[in-house]
Amino acid sequence: MPDAPSPEALAPSLVGEEYEVEVGPVAHGGHCVARTEAGRVLFVRHTLPGERVVARVTEGREDSRFLRADAVEILEASKDRIEAPCPFSGPGKCGGCDWQHAKPGAQRRLKADVLAEQLQRLAGMTPEDVSWDGTLEPAPGDKLPAGEVPAWRTRVQYAVDDEGRAGLRKHRSHEVQPVDHCMIAAPGVTELGIERRTWEGIVTVEATAATGSQDRQVVLTPRPGARLPIVELDRPVSVLRVGEKDKALHRVHGRDFVRERADERTWRVGAGGFWQVHPKAAELLVDAVMRGLTPRKGEMALDLYCGVGLFAGALADRVGETGAVLGIESAKRAVEDAQRNLEDFDRVRIERGKVETVLPRTGITEADIVVLDPPRAGAGKRTVEHIASLGPRRIAYVACDPAALARDLKYFKDAGYAPRFLRAFDLFPMTHHMECVAVLEPVQKAG
Repeated sequence: MPDAPSPEALAPSLVGEEYEVEVGPVAHGGHCVARTEAGRVLFVRHTLPGERVVARVTEGREDSRFLRADAVEILEASKDRIEAPCPFSGPGKCGGCDWQHAKPGAQRRLKADVLAEQLQRLAGMTPEDVSWDGTLEPAPGDKLPAGEVPAWRTRVQYAVDDEGRAGLRKHRSHEVQPVDHCMIAAPGVTELGIERRTWEGIVTVEATAATGSQDRQVVLTPRPGARLPIVELDRPVSVLRVGEKDKALHRVHGRDFVRERADERTWRVGAGGFWQVHPKAAELLVDAVMRGLTPRKGEMALDLYCGVGLFAGALADRVGETGAVLGIESAKRAVEDAQRNLEDFDRVRIERGKVETVLPRTGITEADIVVLDPPRAGAGKRTVEHIASLGPRRIAYVACDPAALARDLKYFKDAGYAPRFLRAFDLFPMTHHMECVAVLEPVQKAG
C-alpha cells in the first residue's frame, strides 16, 4: 500500500480564506452554491439564495474541486432570513440544524427546490411527471410563526466532551458543542435533563422519548476503561450501556425496549432499533402509504426493509385473513421485535437478511403490492428490477433521501413503472432532511 503523501506534497490549504460572493441556488445537504470571482465553487452554509455574504472556507485546498464554507458576514440579507432562535446555531457551532436562520415557509420551499432539482438531474423527471404539487407538507402542529421552533426530535444522541458536558457535534466534525438545551428535542427528551448533569467517563448519551407511551430510555457509551456512572435523571428511565469489547447493548436498569404507538397498535422497538424520530411521522407515513396502495382483501404484500413491522402490520390489517404479508429486514433485533409485534397475524412472515439476497431466495414470483423503505443509500438497481419483475399493481416507496429516491425512480422507470403520485413531508424541521412517499404503477396503468 503506498505511503500517504507528506504535508509538503499536498496542495496548500485554503481553510480560513474569505471570499465576498453572491449566493446562488440551494443544494442538497443544507448549503447553497456560490462562486468566487475566479469561478471556484463554494458550498456555503448559514446563508440563503440571493444573499451577498462573506464566506470563510472551512474545508478545501488549492486543488479541490470545490470548497466548503460558512457565511460569517451577511452583506445583503434575503427577505426570508430571520435571527436564528437557537443560540447554538451558526458558523462553527452545532451542526444539527441547517436552516435555523430561515423562516419556516422558506425552509420548506428550499427543501422542495432540492427535491425538484434531484428529480430533474438524476431521474429526468419534473414535478408534473411524478404528480407532485411541488410543496413539502408540515406535520400537524409544526406550522409555527417565524422564530418559534417545533420540539419534534424524540431521539437525540448527545456527544460528551472531555469535561463531561453533553452537547452536539459541530458540522462535519468530532468536536463537541456543549448545549444547555436543544430546541428541537421533544419535551420527553428535555425532561430527562441530559444537558444539566456531568457525564464523566462517557462518550455519548442517546436519549429516547417514546410516542404514545411514557417509556424513556438512555443508552450510554463509556470511554475505554471507564466505569459506568450512577445515573440519576429527572424522571424514571431505562438505562442501557454499549459494551466496551463487544459493542452490544447491555441492560443496566429497566426495559431494553420502548413502546411506540401508530396505526392503532403498540409497537415494541428494541434499543437502537429504527423508529421515525418525529412523533407524527409514523402515523402520517402509514396513512400516505395505505392511501396510495389501497390494499384489498386477499392480496399478497411485501414489506421490504420492514424494521419492527410498522408497514407489515398495516398491510396485514387490510389484506385480511385471506391475504399474506412477507417482511424482510437485516437487523437481528428488529426482526425479533417485528415477529413479536405481529405474532397475532397468522399470515405474516418476517425473514432476516439483506433484501437483495433474501427476496430472490423466497421463491416468490409475483406480488400484488409492495412497500419499500430503504436506508439512506436507496434500494439500488438490482432490487428495483427484482421488485418490478414480480408485477405488483402498485408500489409505495418511502424515502428519506431525495437523491436516492430520484436514482431509484429512474431504475423503476426503466423497469416499466411510473409514479402515480409523490408526496413530500417536512418531518425534520430546521434541518435539510425530508421524507417522501412515491406510489408507482406499471406504465400501461399509470394515470
